[in-house]
Amino acid sequence: MILEATPLRAGWLLVLDLVQMTPTISLQNVSKAYGEQFALRDITLTVPAGQVLGLLGPNGAGKSTLMKLVTGYIAPTSGAVRVCGLDVMAAPEKTKAKVGYLPEHNPLYLEMYVREYLRFLAGIHGLAEPEKRVEALIEEVGLGVEAHKVIAQLSKGYRQRVGLAGAMIHNPEVLILDEPTSGLDPNQLVEIRELIRQVGERRTVILSTHIMQEVEAMCNRVVLIRRGEVVADEPLSVFTERAGGLEAAFKTLTI
Repeated sequence: MILEATPLRAGWLLVLDLVQMTPTISLQNVSKAYGEQFALRDITLTVPAGQVLGLLGPNGAGKSTLMKLVTGYIAPTSGAVRVCGLDVMAAPEKTKAKVGYLPEHNPLYLEMYVREYLRFLAGIHGLAEPEKRVEALIEEVGLGVEAHKVIAQLSKGYRQRVGLAGAMIHNPEVLILDEPTSGLDPNQLVEIRELIRQVGERRTVILSTHIMQEVEAMCNRVVLIRRGEVVADEPLSVFTERAGGLEAAFKTLTI
């Protein structure tokens, strides 16, 4: 069967192309200063849908500042930050509804039960069918066997799963994950890595970590930041195919 290239069909193809080209996250000439000190300087970065981007840099490079800008937690000094086509500062509530954030220090209410905590978050977001969403998410992140427990009783790995579920409760298009595997044992690392890979197939993910193996295991693109500036932005394969791999590139470019 041969489909004719009619004007209507061509129009639909153009719409599909535009959808695929539209970045989920966009920073255009973004700077952030605290007094006279710049945490970020003239950053331009776009992240398309369905990409897991590894954000690497030494301490103080500006990684946390960049993530806070995308979440709308802080405002840029100059430039524009957009999420799903929306200006983060002009439409803060709409953009926050599209972003899930798991900070390095997972902020859980340890005295609450897993389901109780997730239902609480669902209520904050005003979800139409909170019970249905909570149960679906418990299944998605592999919390079923622990969902009846108080969060304080969970291992570090399962607490990270609860944190990830909390970040995903409102089904955001963008996930910002700051050191999501910190403190996990080797078995937990494998499980959380696989979970993040699966999550990244359906969402745009920015993953910040100091562990090169984490980036190699979960990301398909790497951005290196040094002193508030992007010093490298390439597919992961570009780094891994060079002598010394990603670790050598990090040492060379971020000193």
